[in-house]
Parts: sequence; structure tokens; C-alpha cells
Amino acid sequence: MVHERDNSKDKRYNHLKGEKSPYLIQHVENPVDWYPWGEEAFLKAKRENKPIFLSIGYSTCHWCHVMARESFEDEEMAQLINEVFVPVKVDREEHPDVDSTYMAACQIMTGKGGWPLTVFMTSDLKPFFAGTYFPRDDSELSIGLRSIVLNLKDLWEKNKNQLLESADDITDALNQITSTKIGELPAESTLQRAYEALDSSFSEYGGFGTSQKFPSPNLLIYLLRYHEKTGEKGALDMVEETLMAMRMGGIWDHVGFGFHRYTVDPKWLVPHFEKMLYDQALLIMVCLEAYQVTGKDVYREMVEKIVEYVLRDMNSEEGGFFSAEDAESQGVEGKFYLWSQKELKEILNQDDFKLFTRIYQVKERGNYLDERTGLFTGENILHLEKPLEKTAEEMGLNADELKGKMDNILTTLFKEREKRVHPSKDDKVLTDWNGLMVAALSQAGRVLKEKRYTEAALKAVEFIKGNLYQDGKLYHRYRDGEVKVEGYLEDYAFLVWGLLELYQTTLDSSWMEWAYELNQVTLDKYLDKENGGFYQTSEDIKEVLMRRKDHHDSALPSGNGITLLNLQKLASILEDQELGEAAIKQEKTFATLVNQTPTGHIIFLIGMVNRIGPFYEVVVAGEDQADTGEFLEILHQNYLPRVVYSLNLPEEKWLKNKVKSFPEKTPVDGQTTAYICKEVTCKLPINNPHKLLEELRD
Repeated sequence: MVHERDNSKDKRYNHLKGEKSPYLIQHVENPVDWYPWGEEAFLKAKRENKPIFLSIGYSTCHWCHVMARESFEDEEMAQLINEVFVPVKVDREEHPDVDSTYMAACQIMTGKGGWPLTVFMTSDLKPFFAGTYFPRDDSELSIGLRSIVLNLKDLWEKNKNQLLESADDITDALNQITSTKIGELPAESTLQRAYEALDSSFSEYGGFGTSQKFPSPNLLIYLLRYHEKTGEKGALDMVEETLMAMRMGGIWDHVGFGFHRYTVDPKWLVPHFEKMLYDQALLIMVCLEAYQVTGKDVYREMVEKIVEYVLRDMNSEEGGFFSAEDAESQGVEGKFYLWSQKELKEILNQDDFKLFTRIYQVKERGNYLDERTGLFTGENILHLEKPLEKTAEEMGLNADELKGKMDNILTTLFKEREKRVHPSKDDKVLTDWNGLMVAALSQAGRVLKEKRYTEAALKAVEFIKGNLYQDGKLYHRYRDGEVKVEGYLEDYAFLVWGLLELYQTTLDSSWMEWAYELNQVTLDKYLDKENGGFYQTSEDIKEVLMRRKDHHDSALPSGNGITLLNLQKLASILEDQELGEAAIKQEKTFATLVNQTPTGHIIFLIGMVNRIGPFYEVVVAGEDQADTGEFLEILHQNYLPRVVYSLNLPEEKWLKNKVKSFPEKTPVDGQTTAYICKEVTCKLPINNPHKLLEELRD
């Protein structure tokens, strides 16, 4: 049976019926008889001696929508796929373990990857052919999916052993790239080599690369840390040029705020319009650090606007944060975000129209091309050619007045845009991405002294603890009341990161307690105790081809890299020697890979900066928290990336009391006192907050 029929609505459904993933729901009425990832599909493939057609994507992926319309909604194509394969559909955001395994296989076979990810594999999950987007029929640029299916059908029937041998070879290659071995610490010279590599690939338009442009927040954070450690001005310059180019470009939503996923051009103009929660979180943190380093209000404003977007459009009433917004509305990419001169003329008065279209580069022919014809559409992506301050100077206007005028016009356009059909929202709540947003909002709350941000972080953590934490372990996905998929390493790593930032902001020891407990789960269930490193999946998970150790940073920082940073922070705050040794072991495990491709392991480099920096713990001892305010102000407001801190108050009863080998740090002469310590060795106690800052910057 390929389809069930709902007679009341005359709809047919494949085996995705009942799934909660928005991406899978998009495909539930396809004539392709999709199965979700799981034993039912695998057993069917074995029973019927069929290979598996695995299609991986996500709900806001433009080319996933295109391939679905061309092939998966086509009756003839669907019939052919159903005849030859057992089709399996996977939401990459719900099953990042499946995605990372087969993306690596695709890269081995083709040298590239992307989504939609198209993989053909045996019933025991070994891949033998892979690619990304394929059109339905052959073209000058690509072989079509129909031809691929027919060729594989012929091979499976006539030369199956060749495909099986290929699958074994690819699986062996996958096993080799995921293996690790504990060695020596990475070379300190790697830090400079990474900087030089970034400097050489830096674009004249900001950012890295010469074609598509991704925000790359991991790289920007490293450059800020490298600048702090070495004083290298070039590192800071790269960050500032990139952030300002992005802020002026089309990748920034000038009307409703937040960043789109990436641009297809080198000048940051033409985005793929989807918005991802993790991009917003990581870019909040980059902008916060840039604000702390430079004191420039433009970065503070960027943080405030990104947070405004997130809290307005990506936050559930219960407190969790949604995953993404689509690039398309009404089946057209970017339709929600584009503006024509004609439309603006109807909304704005003549003077405002003239000024706004000049400043935001709105042309009659438009600046947005139809992706099929290559012709201008009359629609415009709003962007700035230069900062408003520069424009005001050239026009002989007051910069503040011009900015206020533009803000008023953009508010008018926002109200008008709200009447449009909105892009669809992927409203599943992912533990790992929420952990990133908790970290970002916690940092923003303390740096900008904004309680609302901290409260949003607290509410998100409480939502996760109340819904996605069961029987002592995390789960990955929540949607529509359903909790599904046992947590991945990234769920633990990113949430622990968020909890540590929340602790630094609130100094509520219950969040430190939970961070410690979750970190212990990773050590118990995810650590390769023999060869080092952490697997992406728990030892309890069975439905995977292999247990991978992801170590490369992508759009997201690697789980192994963030776990290193978490171990460093926990070891320092808790004065826990075992956790410190675990951090060193983590560095040694991936040292060879870090030395080989430093910019691909940028989070590990931040861990190196921490270790050799050195990394400091500050303990503020007082009679009650009110007495510690001036010291905490110093720690909250200044850029001190290699410092963690905690309170030691008489009533404080928490995990640290389990540490018996170090003397208690107490107020001296009845005054609030700060202790600066490195690896349990402390400097002389400090009673003056300004002296504390001098010592930390010395």
C-alpha cells in the first residue's frame, strides 16, 4: 500500500502522516511514498530487496521546495521512485546525526554538499551514490533525477555487487575520517597561521570568499579573541568591516530586522531570504563583543534590533524559540521582503519617497533578478551604499535627524509589510539552538543591562527543563506537545554554554548545578573513553550507520569545540582538576586536525587562546550580593573573554562546597574582596573594583 486515503477530505497521505516536523509535514501529501527515518523503512528495504532513496532537507530550504515541486509532487516521477526504492525523508534539523553522516559521504563522492541532500544507499544504510539538488529531467547543467533513478535501477538489477562494493568503500572512508587518536597539544603557531589564512581570504567587501557570502560568526569571534590576545589591529578591522558591510547590505532585514541566511553574491546584496535562529544568536554575540571592544553604539543597536526581531517573531508564548522562517511566501522566494518604486510611492509622501529611494537604492527596474530569466523584476532589496552618517555629511544634513527620519519611514514600511502574507515559520523548538539563544540573551542582558533579555533567557531555560529534560537526559526536539529524538552532543554542549552564560549573568547557582549535571552526562554517554573526543550520539542510540565525532565548525560551532570551552569554564569556576584534565585531553585528541586545518576548527583555537592566554577565575567574596555590585559591574561591562567569575557568599550552598582541597575565599577586613586565580593559584586579594580591572587587563 502506497497511500492511505482520507475520504472525508479526499486527501492521500504517505507514511509521514502523524509526523510533527514541519519539513516532513510539507511532504505528507506527496505521491512519493515517503517513510520517516526508522526501522519500518529499513526492514521494508530488506524484505523487498530494494535500495533506499534518502532525501534530507529542512522546511525553509528554497531548493528543497524547488526539487519537491519538480519531482516529488510529480505523479510519474513518484511512481518510478516508489517502484525502485524505499523513499525516506529526513528533516536535517531533527536528525543532524543522519545529515552529518550522509553529507560527509556526499562530500567524499562529489567534493561538495548542500541541501536538498540526495543519497542512495543499501538497506543496511551504506551509501553508494549521492548529490544535492537534481532537476527532474536532464539539462545542459545537470543530469536529471529521472535518469539517475533509471540508471541505478539498471545497476541494482544487473550489477548489484558493484554498488555494494562501492557502498563498503565509502563506509570505510567515513570510518577513517571520524577516527581520532590522543596526541600532543596543538602548536601555538597555529593561532597565527589561522589569522594569516583569514587575512588572505578576506574580501574587499568584508567577510570571506569571493562568491557566496555567509556571516561566519565563528570566525569573527575568533578574530576578536585574537585581537584581545595579541593586539593585532588587523583582526579587529576585519570584524568591523564585515559587520558594517552586512548591516548595510541586503543580508540585513532593514524593515523587520534580523539577518538572512547568506547572500548569493560577494557584496552582501542578494540573500537567500530564510532566517535561522542560530544565525541570530551567534551574531548577537559577535555584535556584543564588538560593542565591548570598540564602544561603538552601532553594534549595540544591531544587538537590540536582532533581539527585537527574535522576541517578536521567533519566541513562543511558553518561552521556547522557534527554529526558522522560510525564504518563500506564496511560492515566491523573497516576495515578503521586496519593494517596488510604485508600491513605495503609494505608501510615502513625495519628499519621503524621494529621500528614501535615494538612500536605500530603490530603482524603477529593481535590483532583484528573476532566477530563471535573469531579468530585473522591478523589485528591490533595500540596502545602503554607505553609512547614513556619510550620506548625511554629503547631503549637508544632520546625521541624527536623517537617521530618525529613516527610522520613521522604516517603521511605516514595517506596518505595511505586516499586511502581506508572511513566510511560513518552522515552529519546532530545538534544544541546541535554544541553548545558543540562551547564551546570547544572557550575555546581552548583562552587557546592556537589559532585564527583559535575561528574563527571556530564563523563560527559555525553564521551558527546556520542563519539556525537553526527562529522566536525567535531554531530548532534541519539541513541537505541538510532542518531545522526540534523544539529545545529541550539540544539545548538551550548547545548552551547557547557555547555562554558564546565564549563571554569569544571574549568579544563581542552580544554573551552574544543572550545567555541571548535563556536562557529566556527556562524559558518561558521549565520550570515547579510549580514543578521546565526543560522539555526536549517545551510546544508547542504535539507528545510525556509525557514531561520528563532528569536529569541523560549519554555520554552527562544533559540539566537540564548544564542549572544550565548557570544560575549561567548569574546571575553572568549580576548581575541578578532573574537568581541567578532560579539557586538555580534548585538545590533544583533535590536535592533528586543528594543526592541519585551523580555520575549520576555529572553536578549538579559541580554546587554545583560553589555555595559553591564560584563563582566569575571579571569585568575589562578600556578605551578600548587594555588596558585590561594583565588582560585578566591572566584570559584566568590560571585554574579558578569558575570565569567568562566581560569588562566595555566606548563604551560598552549591556544588563548589564539594571541592575540599582549596581554601575558602572570604571577605578581608569585612570588605567585599575579589580573588583572581589561575589553576587554583591566586593573586593577593583585591578590595578596590578599579584595581580589579587593572589587574585583569595587565
